[in-house]
Amino acid sequence: MRPPLLPRAASAVPPRRQRTVRPPMPSSPALLSSTPPPAAPTETPKPETTHQHPPPARRRLTLAGEEWHPLPLSLAELSLPLTLPTGQTFLWRRTSLSPLRFTAAVGPHLVSLSHLSDDDRLAFLLHNGDPASPSVATARAALCDYLNAAVPLTDLWVRFTAADARFAEVAARLGGGGARVLRQDPVECLFQFLCSSNNNIARIEKMVWTLAGYGERLGEVGGFVFHRFPTVERLAQVSEQELREAGFGYRAKYVVGTAKELMAKPGGGAKWLALLRDRELPEVIEGLCTLPGVGPKVAACIALFSLDKNQAIPVDTHVWKVATQYMLPELAGKSLTPKLSIVVADAFVAKFGEYAGWAQNVLFIGQLPAKKLVATEVTSDTAKPTKRKRAKKMVEIQA
Repeated sequence: MRPPLLPRAASAVPPRRQRTVRPPMPSSPALLSSTPPPAAPTETPKPETTHQHPPPARRRLTLAGEEWHPLPLSLAELSLPLTLPTGQTFLWRRTSLSPLRFTAAVGPHLVSLSHLSDDDRLAFLLHNGDPASPSVATARAALCDYLNAAVPLTDLWVRFTAADARFAEVAARLGGGGARVLRQDPVECLFQFLCSSNNNIARIEKMVWTLAGYGERLGEVGGFVFHRFPTVERLAQVSEQELREAGFGYRAKYVVGTAKELMAKPGGGAKWLALLRDRELPEVIEGLCTLPGVGPKVAACIALFSLDKNQAIPVDTHVWKVATQYMLPELAGKSLTPKLSIVVADAFVAKFGEYAGWAQNVLFIGQLPAKKLVATEVTSDTAKPTKRKRAKKMVEIQA
């Protein structure tokens, strides 16, 4: 179930001179929940998704002693505020407002991402590696995979805009691009969404941050201590009582039970999850639903955000509102049921094709109230992630 909406804090490599950061785009905290659609035929050409990324120019940018490295993504291809804090993941932290930076662990790499103005190309800063070593190239490759850089978002938005007037309206309001679907590590994605059941954003973030703390410590940035997300084997050693004492409630049994269930899967949990990327969506949903605490909605979220199932449609009350207002007006006045969720998912796939999940993500963001689309604060929670202090500097975004 999608948690209630809460206000949330809300970017390219420059030449060799310091630049002024452009205003960030809207951000919004929201958790996507979904019901898997059956596969539907479509004539929409499929964008290239080989996940093989041509190496970008090996330029470096030095700002205040920091070496930033380019990524092959412009602001139109990836807006950080429209991608990282919109309910796909709960591990990124804003570590600066000027310029706007997000920091997290991507595998073993502790990185910050930022749009550094002018040409709007995305750049990253590696915090736990030697800038002159191969670790930079390795981190770049890991980030390109995580950010789904092989999928041409601009091309998709052009197709979606031509297919649907509502999408065109929302896309224009959001700045014309940048809301990208991530390709997360399946283990990391799965355990994050186990924390989402009947929950709100603040508690989900606290739980996910607690789980991450069982992994290897990578370093501290902006007052936050970051860890590599733990392995299935490590999570299987955590007791239910330990998690209950940390505030997980009944979700503690889901985390512990899923970790143990994954350990029993053929080839081990991480390998079993990775192999789901090569399966069809119905089989993926069925397999994920064998895990404690994973129902069809959570399974479809995991499928979309980590398992390459780009046609999976997260259907919740916000998406239901989009569908009944703009796509299926004959359903207006009815209550959302599992059966009608499938009807909605089919309608999205019929209209937008194999990447319907990406289109739905944009339309969901477009449903958020204008007052939610603001970037407000940088927070620091090294000791206790739930106790946050408001930064004095505020940034407003035009909705």
